[in-house]
Amino acid sequence: MLLGRSETTIPQFSRLIHVTKAVDQEGGIPVEDEGKKLVGKQYECIHADLVADGDVGLITLDRPKALNALSHALMVEVVDALQTFDASTQVGAIVLTGKGKAFAAGADIKEMKDKTMVDAYASRFVGHWNAVTAIRKPIIAAVNGYALGGGCELAMLCDIILAGERAQFGQPELNLGTIPGIGGTQRLIREVGKSRAMEMILTGKNFMGAQEAAQRGLACRVIPAMFSL
Repeated sequence: MLLGRSETTIPQFSRLIHVTKAVDQEGGIPVEDEGKKLVGKQYECIHADLVADGDVGLITLDRPKALNALSHALMVEVVDALQTFDASTQVGAIVLTGKGKAFAAGADIKEMKDKTMVDAYASRFVGHWNAVTAIRKPIIAAVNGYALGGGCELAMLCDIILAGERAQFGQPELNLGTIPGIGGTQRLIREVGKSRAMEMILTGKNFMGAQEAAQRGLACRVIPAMFSL
């Protein structure tokens, strides 16, 4: 079943995901998807599909020319797709990945550059990011390529990170005269330790590859067969 604009190739790593369908608490039998909530969705910046016989929701960031920069429009669509999958009794888990050579190379700087602090505050600029943490079903970030700045922070909002061999994690915001603003200064420290996190944050360099991410616990493991969609 398709929510987005076109058919999406099912990544090999989807075979590793096992989920349990929702069941009626009294009868113990699988329940039907409520109201066919997954039908008719159309998005411009992402694809959203059902895979693994409909048990897994797959969200693919699709702005490859911008390295999947996290624009306002993209994040609104991501949250909508997450909430749609979360409301489905058929879906047991959600996978979030990126098309092309990046998971997401950060926030959309062109969109942000003219915003003042007042603008950001009045428009609840990071409100959709908080909505990601309210999703009740497990979210798996499938990262193969760059997950930088906001992209790294989005991956850390997920419950599990699977890293492809080409995954690169980093917080280069210092190069723009700022620091990570969507949880990077807290979550990254908890995941990889203070010293390594501070090196990444305070230099804006020394990105973390897939193997190190798995060794330090940022990613749960490296998936050699993972590829970009």
